[in-house]
Amino acid sequence: MRANKLHGLGISVLRSFLHRGRSLLIVSFILLATHSPFLWAQTSVDQAAKPESSDEKIERLTSAVAQAQRQMDDYRDQLTKLREELNGLREELAAEKGPSRQEEKAPTMQAGDAANPAALQAAIDEIRERQAVAESQIATHDATKIETQSKYPLAVTGLLLFNGFVNTKQVDISASPAYALSGSGSTGLSLRQTVLGLDARGPHLWGATSRADLRVDFFANAAQSSGVLRLRTAHAALNWANTEAFVELDRSILEPNEPTSLVSIAQPELAWAGNLWNWSPQAGVTHQFELSDTSRIKADAALIDTSDPQPPGIASNSPLTMSERSRWPGTEARIAFQNGVSGSGSEFGIGGYFSPHRDNNGDTFNAWATTIDLKLPLARRLELTANAYRGQALAGLGAGGYVNYVYQYVDSKELARALDDVGGWSQLKVRASQKVEMNAGFGTDNPFSREIHTAISSQNESPIAYSYTGLTRNRSFYSNVIYSPSAYLLFSLEYKRLWTNYATGPTDFSDSIGVGAGYKF
Repeated sequence: MRANKLHGLGISVLRSFLHRGRSLLIVSFILLATHSPFLWAQTSVDQAAKPESSDEKIERLTSAVAQAQRQMDDYRDQLTKLREELNGLREELAAEKGPSRQEEKAPTMQAGDAANPAALQAAIDEIRERQAVAESQIATHDATKIETQSKYPLAVTGLLLFNGFVNTKQVDISASPAYALSGSGSTGLSLRQTVLGLDARGPHLWGATSRADLRVDFFANAAQSSGVLRLRTAHAALNWANTEAFVELDRSILEPNEPTSLVSIAQPELAWAGNLWNWSPQAGVTHQFELSDTSRIKADAALIDTSDPQPPGIASNSPLTMSERSRWPGTEARIAFQNGVSGSGSEFGIGGYFSPHRDNNGDTFNAWATTIDLKLPLARRLELTANAYRGQALAGLGAGGYVNYVYQYVDSKELARALDDVGGWSQLKVRASQKVEMNAGFGTDNPFSREIHTAISSQNESPIAYSYTGLTRNRSFYSNVIYSPSAYLLFSLEYKRLWTNYATGPTDFSDSIGVGAGYKF
């Protein structure tokens, strides 16, 4: 009787465990098949600003499969232990019932044991097969990606850009004009605005993901038709959930928006006409304060080292910039309110900039600016962007007509005085369809003319003749249409009008017509 009870108990336990094992196995597969895509979808929403790569998806799938494999191994170990206990019970029964009873029951028990482990083994084999497929995909990707010393993913990107141009009057750079000069026009073709880029992802550090990228073009020397490689922008950053620490070579954080053009790439659209575009080394931090699911406040702060740009054809005679000579880096900050998901909504920001400067003679002055920027969707297919500034000594940011200061002769002493400046730009974008968009914009940069004229008139009292080489006012209007038949092909037609004033003489102007054809890779 006791043996029968033990035998019945053992069979019940085994069946219960096997039933539970099959249930857990089925649940595991359901979770693996259904819950993982949900997690991926949720992750993609949380990281909409940075889409998940195929490497990360494969890595997540491999991790999930490995976890399920471990669970199946645990179930198999438990089943083995239970079978050993049942074998012990069977031996006790054999001792009590005799050899004939053992021989009678043994085949039945072995058949039952063989059925369930076979199903379990089949499930495990299926998981291993899926893991093998994932590993094969990883191996294929590793065979096609760029090999790097760090072994982290590196992608080559770029824009092969062909553009043709017609300028009715002389301009600073014929293929990508920013201001007009007196003289005859030009017509030509160029591929020098082609842009090459590298995008890399690195290791995790202090709970943050790391990334880096750089962009180069072939516009270093405007006098050579073949072009020389030029570093445009570069970024390296550590990204947490709501915080980013970065170093970069890029436009100031005071100018988050950029006019849209496929023709003006070497010099961005509205350069020196209200667009604070100049690429400068910066190091800073960004943090977002979430207000709701769709609204947030974004705060940026950084150190910046501005350059001393010279008009084309005029070379700088100093290896040090005025900012570097002051021995204090510039500082900049911006705070903005954002509404919408993934940058699709409105944004309003204000910013400030301050940087001590020292000229070649040892005179000191301060560069500063206050800015305001706006991005406003007016309708489903209509968007307005704008930026405005007021400050002084803004050549390093891409304003002030290339000039930071003017000399004034005061009380028998020549002093450097920072040049005041005001300007800005706006653009209206119309997305006619998924493949066609139209843009129109206007910008102006206006150094204070009275300060320029005062400096020029005071040269009669100065023992050193002073000449003003910058722009006193520069305005630009453009209108373009960009057609993208696919994600990798771009075509554009653009018209641009430039009005430029100098210290003396009438206003120079030029009409420019440009066409562009680009292939993204």
